[in-house]
Amino acid sequence: MADDKPKDKPPTSRLGRLARLAALAPKGVPIALEGAKRALGMRKPEETTDEARKKMAEDAKKAAEALLKTLGEMKGLPLKVGQMVSYVDGLAPPGYEERFKAELKKLQDKAPPLSAEAAVKVVTAELGAPPHEVFAEWEDEPFAAASIGQVHRATTKDGAKVAVKVQYPGIDKAIEADLKSLSFFHGMISPIAKKLHSQQTLDEISQVFRDELDYGREAQMADVFRRIHQGDPRVIIPRVHHSLTTKRVLTTDLLGGAAYADFVKSGSQESKNLAGETLWRFTFRALLKHGHLYADPHPGNYRFYDDGTVGFLDFGCIKVLPPELVGGMKRYMGAAMDADWHEFDRACVEVLGYDPEDESWDLYRSYTLQLLMPIMTKEPWVCSTESAREAVQYISRGMRKLMFKEGEIPQLPKVPKMPQDFTFVNRLQWGLASVLAGLGTVASFRTIMEDWVKDGVHPIPD
Repeated sequence: MADDKPKDKPPTSRLGRLARLAALAPKGVPIALEGAKRALGMRKPEETTDEARKKMAEDAKKAAEALLKTLGEMKGLPLKVGQMVSYVDGLAPPGYEERFKAELKKLQDKAPPLSAEAAVKVVTAELGAPPHEVFAEWEDEPFAAASIGQVHRATTKDGAKVAVKVQYPGIDKAIEADLKSLSFFHGMISPIAKKLHSQQTLDEISQVFRDELDYGREAQMADVFRRIHQGDPRVIIPRVHHSLTTKRVLTTDLLGGAAYADFVKSGSQESKNLAGETLWRFTFRALLKHGHLYADPHPGNYRFYDDGTVGFLDFGCIKVLPPELVGGMKRYMGAAMDADWHEFDRACVEVLGYDPEDESWDLYRSYTLQLLMPIMTKEPWVCSTESAREAVQYISRGMRKLMFKEGEIPQLPKVPKMPQDFTFVNRLQWGLASVLAGLGTVASFRTIMEDWVKDGVHPIPD
């Protein structure tokens, strides 16, 4: 069982990381192909027999288990992708979504940690002494582990109970290796990449991941969000202990509350409705009033309380959006709320880059309306897995119809060149919809945010 012993650091070389992903191919490629067949409606009758379904189910389980182990050991960008698949409805291979999500959910709160010795070395290097000397109490076993760091319980010398996030040794090199690999494969498909405008997506992903490596920046963002939400009693953002925080170590107050999965099982529907409203206020108050996008809405970042209060744990993936982009988003949101379709269409062209002369116009316009449905209705909106999954599958289904036309060679439809920052706006839309669907929240979302849509962008409060 030596292979299961916690490692001192994740693999950091580009070839080593690619080799680990390549080792998944024998298990993962058949499932991916099967998912593609289902998505494209290309399955043959003989592939729907009980025996074939049983074999594919067994293969899917093995593939998910192998994916869990590999992503957990690699950390970094691959683990981030695995976390997204675990909670965003509609991303996993069609027909095998529940199996993949059930296995990969283990990555949300407790990915495989590194050794206790590895964390001690980082804390010692960053804070000048071993954790057992810096803190009055220190737990060697982390209680949470994610893509870039793991979290230990501790008590400060003045008696505060804290969570100490310690960055994995070498994770900066691992992420740079992943980004170089993405750039390499991006170059290989250059003609297609240009049509997809994927260079701006790659640039955006690269910048955000490099920002996440700086825990000092994350501490600053946590302080900003505390000021933004200081008047909301149901939003809890833990206080940062700046004297115990560096670029690779982040110390904050330790929060109580329930984990997402536990709250989904045990919380009352009234509590889930209130918690969903809190998540919505937290997200869109910061975005629409102050231009700050909380771009990592995965379930492991939240702690829940019975009265609808939510604690927010991770502020590494924060985007500060240009005021003109936030104003543009408000244009099409407000127009949809007012059913001003002339202004809505103008905003789709001028803000989102949609082309009314292209055959893709109806698809992208309708997709945008699909996403805005919770704020267009004046009635309470029911958050469901079906509607969250449709947010992802609607666009893929429409793209498929444009690509595959009877009697014609398949051709990639025109993809609008949206603002670069929309890479993570889309992640937020899909992720938040899936989190709220898990809660089954029923709420009047329009009422919550209508004033913010109609108002301007304001400075961060002091």
